[in-house]
Amino acid sequence: MSRTPTGRAARDAGPAGETAESAGTAEARGAAETAETAQAGEGQAGGRATGSVARRLIAAHLVSGTMEPGEEIGLRIDQTLTQDATGTLVMQELEALGLDRVRTELSVQYVDHNLLQTDERNAEDHAFLRSAARRFGVWYSKPGNGVSHPTHMQRFGVPGRTLAGSDSHTCAAGSLGMLAVGVGGLEVALAMAGRPLHLRMPHIWGVRLTGELPPWVSAKDVILEMLRRHGVQGGVDRIIEYHGPGLASLTAMDRHVIANMGAELGATTSVFPADDAVRDFLRAEGREEDFTPVLPGPAARYDVEEEIDLSALEPLVARPSSPGNVVPVREAAGVPVAQAVVGSSANPGLRDFAVVAGMVRGRQTAPGVSLDVNPTSREILQDLTRSGGTLDLIGAGARIHQAGCLGCIGMGQAPAAGRNSLRTFPRNFPGRSGTEEDSVWLCSPETAAASALTGVLTDPRDWAAGEGARPPDFTPPERATVNTAALEPPPPPEEAAGVPLERGPNISALPELDSLPDTLEGPVLLTAGDDVSTDEISPAGARALPYRSNIPRLADFTFTRLDPDYPRRARETGGPHFVVGGDNYGQGSSREHAAITPRHLGLRAVLARSFARIHWQNLANFGILALEFDTPEDRDRIEPGDRLRLDGLHGALAPGAPAALRVRNLTRDEEYRVHHRLSPRQRDTVLAGGIIPALAAERAAEHPAPPATGPQE
Repeated sequence: MSRTPTGRAARDAGPAGETAESAGTAEARGAAETAETAQAGEGQAGGRATGSVARRLIAAHLVSGTMEPGEEIGLRIDQTLTQDATGTLVMQELEALGLDRVRTELSVQYVDHNLLQTDERNAEDHAFLRSAARRFGVWYSKPGNGVSHPTHMQRFGVPGRTLAGSDSHTCAAGSLGMLAVGVGGLEVALAMAGRPLHLRMPHIWGVRLTGELPPWVSAKDVILEMLRRHGVQGGVDRIIEYHGPGLASLTAMDRHVIANMGAELGATTSVFPADDAVRDFLRAEGREEDFTPVLPGPAARYDVEEEIDLSALEPLVARPSSPGNVVPVREAAGVPVAQAVVGSSANPGLRDFAVVAGMVRGRQTAPGVSLDVNPTSREILQDLTRSGGTLDLIGAGARIHQAGCLGCIGMGQAPAAGRNSLRTFPRNFPGRSGTEEDSVWLCSPETAAASALTGVLTDPRDWAAGEGARPPDFTPPERATVNTAALEPPPPPEEAAGVPLERGPNISALPELDSLPDTLEGPVLLTAGDDVSTDEISPAGARALPYRSNIPRLADFTFTRLDPDYPRRARETGGPHFVVGGDNYGQGSSREHAAITPRHLGLRAVLARSFARIHWQNLANFGILALEFDTPEDRDRIEPGDRLRLDGLHGALAPGAPAALRVRNLTRDEEYRVHHRLSPRQRDTVLAGGIIPALAAERAAEHPAPPATGPQE
């Protein structure tokens, strides 16, 4: 039986007529080579050898920099992942970079976000993405085939590899022993072009797991416990590495749940070892030859250490409207529930759906409750149907939707205003559901099912005691229903070169980006509080997402959840302006639209107490200066309408110049000390106005235009 090829063989799709089986074998050899390198790599931190999985993976892919926390490093990227909400810009960026064909071992374009085709726009995006995937040598996953993260894990993930994705939950692939990082689309485009991925070397946070999860408690409760302890900023500048005897009871897909929501902690990524659980997973997927162990060495040490006793955990829930607002379910029990949604990349496994199906079998959901089921891949939906679970769900009154992100990104399934919606999703930021006045809670599948049956938020242990129910038995199939028909391999290079890009009228060009002036002066058009998310900067949802390829039109939605009048005032300003934020500015999604659309409207600098990693990087990528207050209280001294001025920026961003600047509030006759955290490379990027103009200038310097010829006077 042939299967989907991966890695190096998949990059070139092999010679005409090559079988998928032979391609996969070649990739397995490549995976072994990389994993062996990772096993041998002893990254140096503070002069002492370490053997953690994270450091070994970094050491095996390090191409620049030193592995000292806070230092910028460059990593070789083996695989990339793009999805349709971010992929259209990535493909346009590849075109702007002049790329003929991707240089990675494997790149995959998924269609899993913009699935509601209420008009022609999303369908046009899909056609463009398919043509671009064929043109640049990228695998294409059709609409309805599945959410990128679990589908990539099933078909393409390889232990020991690096993965860069234009989706913040790319970190879910850490469940397979990969170093998987969510970044902005432009950085993914550069990785596809063969350039290194640049990051600040994180601290390694070792979380030792002991014990075993009790009945009615599952992997979602593990990551909710991490969020209960540490909040949405607890993982900033850290890689979370899970280890210890408690791993033995967690399947690869359980680990996916935990690794996925490491993004909500602000972590750079999460990492698990590639052990027997990963081997079992790949065997069930028909890809056991892709397995190579990637394990911590006996000298493994961590910069930060913590322990979780799995046996002591209980069902938890994140209250509205933050993943970090976590309490025990029993503490909030009895709250009326109008909707429960199961699925998304945060609970994508067959087990998660099978447990819900088992709990509702022979029962009916409570009156007034909508139980929505979002299968996460075509494969999982087929396996659930073969087991009878789909019929159990339908019989209980559940609504079965297509495989995709859907309600997680606000594409359908919007709840009624003010009604409580329980979701197994990763995020519950205000308005993300598609309803402005929403009330979204995050929970495990067990809690979602128990609550859907009772009509109120219910601890599944209490429901089970009242019903005399035992935890549903779940035995994963020895072999998954592998279906690769909806995965299109790229054509060979000679055929790909002739593929035209299919651009519908809704696909605009990338905006022109001018260089940073030496003096920046303008009004403050918006001030914001702490934990502003990219959902609030550039909203998702059924109204905005269809314009992801149309920057001028998407700009009309910029900051409208915080200030509906911002786009109009920005356009009327007609020049540069400032935005002021609090702590953790730009948390959440990797969408670079949250940098591009404000830049399109004239934003040139953001002043904040601190920034979330991906958005901070996206701001620099598009020439927006991100500055942090030396004195956090100064943020509260600035009001909307104040006119700010920054002088001498060219000198301040010159090589070797101090990172300190002063910003003048002309309205209040005050001065504030601020600083940036830009690397030398990023200083050049911001001065040029962004990565694309910086690379254009670099190419022009390397290949100057010939002197003009013509009649001489």
